[in-house]
Amino acid sequence: MRRLSGENKLKKSLLFVIVFGITMFASLLQAQDVERSRPSDWEGLVYGGRFMDRFLPLPETGKLTSDVWGAKAVKPRYIKNGLEDDIWSYWGGNIVVDSSGKHHLFVCRWREDDPKGHMAWPKSEVVHTVSDNSIGPFKVIDVVGPGHNPEIQPLKEGGYFLYVHKFSDYFYYYADDLNGPWERREFNFDTRQRQIEDHMANNTFAKREDGSMLMVGRGGGIWLSKSGLPPFYKISANSVYPPYEGKYEDPVVWRTNIQYHLIVNDWLGRIAYYMRSKDGVNWKLDKGEAYLPGIAKHKNGKKEDWYKFERIKVLQDKYGRAYQANFAVADTIKKQDKGSDNHSSKNIGIPLTVGRLIELIGNERIDKSTSEIKLLVKAESGFNPHQDIKIKSLRFGASEEVDFGRGSKVIKKEKQGDNLILTFDGNGNGFTNKNFAAKLLGRTKKGDLLFGFTRLPWIEYNLPILSPKFPELTLNSKSLKIDIEVENFGQFNSKTAELKIEYEKNGTWHVLIEESVPPLKAYEKINLTFWGQKIQERNNTVNLRIIISHKDQEPDVLEGLVTIR
Repeated sequence: MRRLSGENKLKKSLLFVIVFGITMFASLLQAQDVERSRPSDWEGLVYGGRFMDRFLPLPETGKLTSDVWGAKAVKPRYIKNGLEDDIWSYWGGNIVVDSSGKHHLFVCRWREDDPKGHMAWPKSEVVHTVSDNSIGPFKVIDVVGPGHNPEIQPLKEGGYFLYVHKFSDYFYYYADDLNGPWERREFNFDTRQRQIEDHMANNTFAKREDGSMLMVGRGGGIWLSKSGLPPFYKISANSVYPPYEGKYEDPVVWRTNIQYHLIVNDWLGRIAYYMRSKDGVNWKLDKGEAYLPGIAKHKNGKKEDWYKFERIKVLQDKYGRAYQANFAVADTIKKQDKGSDNHSSKNIGIPLTVGRLIELIGNERIDKSTSEIKLLVKAESGFNPHQDIKIKSLRFGASEEVDFGRGSKVIKKEKQGDNLILTFDGNGNGFTNKNFAAKLLGRTKKGDLLFGFTRLPWIEYNLPILSPKFPELTLNSKSLKIDIEVENFGQFNSKTAELKIEYEKNGTWHVLIEESVPPLKAYEKINLTFWGQKIQERNNTVNLRIIISHKDQEPDVLEGLVTIR
């Protein structure tokens, strides 16, 4: 056999690397997913520590069917769950329940036989579907109009806001009634000089206590509207998403009587993350997966193993608790779903374990020195706290503790009518200044998940949200004129706040001014003028950092380049 020279070996090795690289790149394009490493600090989570643990078995809607489209992994399945047929591919959508109990699902669809298959989604149209229950089957009763990834929200003044997008065309439909007629309107927004982290598709909304609307953008920016209708105003400077590598999209936000919740999906890693917030602006990441492929299970444990779970939306009860998640699911890689083939997509509903109604007794702050903690567990339809709880399984305290099997243990129980009062040993509660809610975690006597959140009585939840714009800087003789706009996007009046503007010079931050912002009513804005020292010549740019500190809110920080006029 002829031996290869060193040069020929190198050429052959390079050729192998090139061919291998091209093959792997093409493989990645086709696979549309990557393997994400699970964060090491997630190890040790107990059952109920992850949002994903709340998913319940699929209801038995009709008969299991195998004579239907789809890969082998999604057969047999309950085809009456959600919405599917042979003619259309369905995607996205959330449910609104009317006063008669009828369930209205607004979802988008495109022809399954389109030559582009799944990639024909830009042709999608929004349809109105109905069902007598939350699982389905849903029936199409009306076509609203063109659009993709709809989300519908009732408005505080009546009527409905139905957000959609079509590529870079962002718009919404408005109707006084769920049955229309629907009027198409432009979706406009004001960045307030802040950067948009991603394009404005796939936004999600939650109604605040006063009926105003909070919006989380596709890229993780926070926006607000007093009326609930556009324009929406950006108040965050950066994305609130997790600090992990990921291709994030498909956020869903909702508010309960306790706190705000946010789930965002890394579509490339096929893993979603769960976050919580006391105000919808400042977010805290909970450990553990929010969902993964494999969550759609039958009661016997067999999976409907859908390849993609995207566009999660939640259905809420009167307390805001999520009791069902709806997904857009696909049985294969999107680019492998061709027209008139055996692949498609549908909407599916999965029930969720509902958090129990709990409440701390007493208003004293709980810390590591607290000896006893009293908690009221409320009875409600289908739940008897005296009979249903496995008391020894319960842990109470900061989620950072109870999610890992730690926290305070029950030392006493007593009846209060149908309700139950539990006394916990305060040891190991884990509360710090970073906690705004307490968590109860355990099991029922049947072995099912039991959990609940409660507010901490010493925490203020509805607070002012003071947000500045970048100042206008005007050089006048030897002084610098500073004109700045500050607005209160909170639902409550603010008190006097502190404003600090710093400028960067040679890699170090220096104070330009330290001034006060007078009290502002909810949604009030003010234009303030201050004078500072000369820091640059006219027409030069300077990097500024604007910090507003208010005793009732997290400091708001805005940083960027400003030109001196």
